[in-house]
Amino acid sequence: MDQLLDFYHRFGWWDLLDVTIVSIAIYELLKLIRGTRAVQMVLGAGVVAGVYYLSHWGHLEIVNWLIRNVVGYVVFALIVLFQSDIRRALAHFGRTPFFAFFGRPDGAEETIEEIAVAATVLASQRIGAIVAIEREIGLRNYIEGGIPLDATLTYDLLVTIFRPGGPLHDGAVIIQGDRVAAAACFLPLTVNPRLSKDLGTRHRAAIGLTEESDAVAVIVSEETGIISLALDGHIERGLDPDRLRSRLRGLLGTSRAGAGRRRDREASTS
Repeated sequence: MDQLLDFYHRFGWWDLLDVTIVSIAIYELLKLIRGTRAVQMVLGAGVVAGVYYLSHWGHLEIVNWLIRNVVGYVVFALIVLFQSDIRRALAHFGRTPFFAFFGRPDGAEETIEEIAVAATVLASQRIGAIVAIEREIGLRNYIEGGIPLDATLTYDLLVTIFRPGGPLHDGAVIIQGDRVAAAACFLPLTVNPRLSKDLGTRHRAAIGLTEESDAVAVIVSEETGIISLALDGHIERGLDPDRLRSRLRGLLGTSRAGAGRRRDREASTS
């Protein structure tokens, strides 16, 4: 009891800041690797650590010696094998709210505008498309199954990707923040038997993705040119450009009054 009271009296503001920083770092790390192959790596490292302490406690000298001598080489091997993931992780930390304060304040509004314009252009030309927008739950598994781009999001890029006959036409585009993370990504199809038989593969893939994550998916029908939005396993069809912008603002957490901005190309194709 005396030790607890002594610790309480010695615990100051700098100690609280220290604990807070470490907690935030651990939380961001767990959120970053959630839903990715890195989870299995962390579990494997936990098992190795458990075996190491078990060997130390049980006096298993050979096992203990083997783990101590191999772990150092494994660390270097992991850096080489996961260098792309490490780069993405550093880029992710660079996009945290603290650093975003120094960035462009209207990034979310610009992202919404680019997606809305691209959907309008594609719908007017009856070009099928599916654009998935990552939110809190990571979509790394689907990104790794597609063609990585890590390109600045523009409506020209989205329209070009979905042009029929192009190498990236099939599959979905996944958006992370204001970046096009990957194209030609294959998404899980929903198995919901209550869905309308009129829904095609794109719509079922979008619904399937939103059943497994909190992502938002924008779909353009190739047959009808109708714009739809999928969220939480449900789909909202027949959206016009203004309604699409309004829904995305509510879902992506922006209320900026940039709705009046329109691209000249959108006006020419409407």
